[in-house]
Amino acid sequence: MLAPVLYLQRDEWFPLERVVAVVHPTRPIIAYHLLWKDDVTGSWIPFTVPTDEEVVWVGYDPATQAATDLWTYWHGKILHSRASGPPEFNIQWGKHGSLPRGAIESDLPPLRTLNSFWAFTYLGIPDALLGRLTRPGPICFCHGYARYRDFSRPLALRDRLDLTVRATDARESLAAVFGRPYSKKIPWPQEAP
Repeated sequence: MLAPVLYLQRDEWFPLERVVAVVHPTRPIIAYHLLWKDDVTGSWIPFTVPTDEEVVWVGYDPATQAATDLWTYWHGKILHSRASGPPEFNIQWGKHGSLPRGAIESDLPPLRTLNSFWAFTYLGIPDALLGRLTRPGPICFCHGYARYRDFSRPLALRDRLDLTVRATDARESLAAVFGRPYSKKIPWPQEAP
């Protein structure tokens, strides 16, 4: 009931490889750690690991088991919104930044807006081309801004969980499922209920 549905940008190149749900033992919150096959940027840099770890959190009411809050890790910032139904998140093309579905784009942090990232896809074409020398990937996001915002490919996590663990510190479990090294995103948002 609390495993979210991800809405991928329709042209997303990289598949979701693994999902680990971490249930906090004393707070009503679940972290969903998402391991994507790769990221569109920097794959040509020597010794990079061809994966991309992201995380979303779902707060819930222990009495009703209904989602109450959504948090996402959006390029170094934690975004928060109240849940208004089942947990749903939009997933950014190529970089896998996660947004609560229905987030107001003008509320995104400066230089971390969707239109900024869309413009960066064109500036990043040389980076993407270099990346193709070492592993498969897109050359660019060669479409307009409206399509960049087209989060129309649903992916339910309910049947995709590789592991569910109850812990405040799940680093060992994440390393066992994701391998070493992995990104080690922050485990919990500070605003959790």
